[in-house]
Parts: sequence; structure tokens; C-alpha cells
Amino acid sequence: MQYWTELYKEIAERITGKMPEIVWIDLWHDQISFLTEELPFDTPAVFISFSTVALDDRGGLVQDCDTQIDMFLFHETFSDTYATSGNQDRALDFLNTLTRLHAIFHGKNGTNYSGMRRVDMRREESGGSGNLYRISFQCVVTDYSAQDIFIETEDPARELEVEKDGVPARTEMPPLYEAG
Repeated sequence: MQYWTELYKEIAERITGKMPEIVWIDLWHDQISFLTEELPFDTPAVFISFSTVALDDRGGLVQDCDTQIDMFLFHETFSDTYATSGNQDRALDFLNTLTRLHAIFHGKNGTNYSGMRRVDMRREESGGSGNLYRISFQCVVTDYSAQDIFIETEDPARELEVEKDGVPARTEMPPLYEAG
């Protein structure tokens, strides 16, 4: 991977291609807590967040990043999930969508990640505005961005010249304080 945008786009394309019921995909920046201030979006929606868990230097400005990818599935619904509800099946579609989101990533490799596995799943607070669950995956992302952006070149006009003439002369300095 050269840029985190590549990873984001790959995940978004996988969701779009495998889950046509998802109508909005975006980076997570706590949109659910600010529904009146945020850009309006349709549901069901998936929001994606990245964080690194551990970093290993491979050399040459390349790192293997043990990365956590959080996917927040949000669905507004007025259907009831209780056992005798007439619209229980419609309400439980949300859980089926959550299961499918897990299935399209767990155990899979991509162009920009390898070894994706689910490490957590939980309900998140949505302020009463709908169903919000976070499903977390971990994978290894090899990050080449520093290598690709920082290109080291040689400039003979800026070469340092090292001279070996022995140890430089030492000059005596007055003491910093007088012993009393």
C-alpha cells in the first residue's frame, strides 16, 4: 500500500460489490453523534476507521502495520425486534447485514491488506437514533508510503568531506563556579 486512501477505497469497493443494500460508505468521524450538523446520509450506512496496533520496520522506509479496521454499521429503523412483533423479520435484517459484513472480510486477503480477521463486535451508543454496531477487524498492511514519497538522491555538490587530521586542540575554559 502506498497511501491509506488505497486501503479505504478497496474496502469500500468490496462492500459496494458484495452488499448492494449498503447505500452509504464513508470515513468514520462520529457522524451519528451529530446527525443534525452532519451531511445527511441514507441508511444502511457503513463508516470505516483505521488505527495501528503495532508497527514493524522492514527497512528501506517500509513498515508492516498491524492495523485495526473498525466498521460502523448504522441503520435507522422503527421496526421492533421483540419476539411476537409483526415486523420482527424486517427489524432483524440489520443483524443479517452485520453477519454479511463479517463474512465478506473475515479470513480474506486484499490487494492492500492480508490476514483480515474479526477481533471484536459490539453495539455502540447511537443516541437513540437507530442501530449502530461496530465490527472490528485486524490485518497486516505493508506501508510503502514513506519510501515512495521520500526519494533519497545523491548531490555531489553537497557532499561532506571528512578530514582525519587527529584530535582537535582543546582549549581551557574557566570554571563555571568557584569552589568556596
